[in-house]
Amino acid sequence: MTVWSFVASMADQPDTWHSKIREIFDYWRRIHPAADVLPGRRHFDPVDVPALLPNMRLIDVHREPLRFRYRLVGTRVVEAHDHDMTGRWLDDEHPEFRADTPLLREYRGVIEDRRPSHRRGRPVFGVNAEKYAAVERILLPFAQDGATVDLLLAFTVFLDQLGNEL
Repeated sequence: MTVWSFVASMADQPDTWHSKIREIFDYWRRIHPAADVLPGRRHFDPVDVPALLPNMRLIDVHREPLRFRYRLVGTRVVEAHDHDMTGRWLDDEHPEFRADTPLLREYRGVIEDRRPSHRRGRPVFGVNAEKYAAVERILLPFAQDGATVDLLLAFTVFLDQLGNEL
């Protein structure tokens, strides 16, 4: 069963979240320049979260038309997808971004609402479903101007049949 949810407030952090998801969410909250201002890429320092980098994707948000492009893809994500997607458009890599799907609506929601989204469930695309029974992922919005989302940090934990991280 897939559970999709927008993070209702900055204080939201269910105990059921994977510890790495909580860690990246806490870091994102800490780097906010002000309560009502989103952090920009300049606030994110990979040196602060080196153990989390393999599970991370930075995704550029392009507008008119709205499209997404992988800026950076961590090694764990590359391994799960069997190839490096850095520099590629998401709609070229994943057909789920070519139509009005729940996944595309989620990405749009993060951009429009300027708040994170969390998902746990079966992989939606691009990974070996026999090896990776489930994923847990959070999307975190970034904005250079503090308001207009221009970058998403996607952080994914890959899980086996028993719910253990792979």
